[in-house]
Amino acid sequence: MINASANNWRGPWTLLKKELLRFWRVVFQTVAAPVITALLYLLIFSHVLESHVEVYDGVPYTAFLIPGLIMMSVLQNAFANSSSSLIQSKVMGNIVFILLTPLTHMQFFLAFLIASIVRGLVVGLGIYLVAMWFVDLSLANPWLIIAFALLGSALLGTFGIIAGIWADRFDQMAAFQNFIIMPLTFLSGVFYSIHSLPPFWQKVSLFNPFFYMIDGFRYGFFGKGDVSPIFSLAIVGGAFLVLALITLKMLKSGYKLRS
Repeated sequence: MINASANNWRGPWTLLKKELLRFWRVVFQTVAAPVITALLYLLIFSHVLESHVEVYDGVPYTAFLIPGLIMMSVLQNAFANSSSSLIQSKVMGNIVFILLTPLTHMQFFLAFLIASIVRGLVVGLGIYLVAMWFVDLSLANPWLIIAFALLGSALLGTFGIIAGIWADRFDQMAAFQNFIIMPLTFLSGVFYSIHSLPPFWQKVSLFNPFFYMIDGFRYGFFGKGDVSPIFSLAIVGGAFLVLALITLKMLKSGYKLRS
């Protein structure tokens, strides 16, 4: 006989396994494609700007660029995993089979969240392994790298759950990706330091939460950044807690899921 504790977690483990298999079965689309896209960015920007730009003293532009590309891809794919899964389930009507199971809203949340984190980290690791052929990256603080990778993918995975719950159609989901995720990631310092911007745009950049994720992640490699990594960690952690509470409240109420 399975004890009550084991039985309570069989459901969320099954849902997590389903979400992991969902993106892994199309690994060329969900993992290989983002790695190739990041590689193209690296080849183009490093070729054009390597000899013209030096953001940090002693750090080649190619080396500066790689952490930003890794984190950008981690964030975008963490968001895509949870949001695409939920909107597909809602449009196809099979979300009902998940809602009928005796899962708590916390278990539902954790299953989708962990799957998003895994996909984001797998893509990030793939880019890192490929980038090692181009430049030898230093690791000034591996714990900061891990912390920002986990918190960043968790934050975007949570935002993806919110978007997937709210959206009723694929075009609504595309609006999140095209008008929120993409602009915020590209304007977060992936390709530049905000200190190279005019003072007004530097201040505007400080209101972009994606900036803190990318800058803190990059700090873990070089020990240099535009703001304090502790401050960045506090911003990212606080944003994750806020979004997690909102998501749990939406799941508990059954907003747009049980109606």
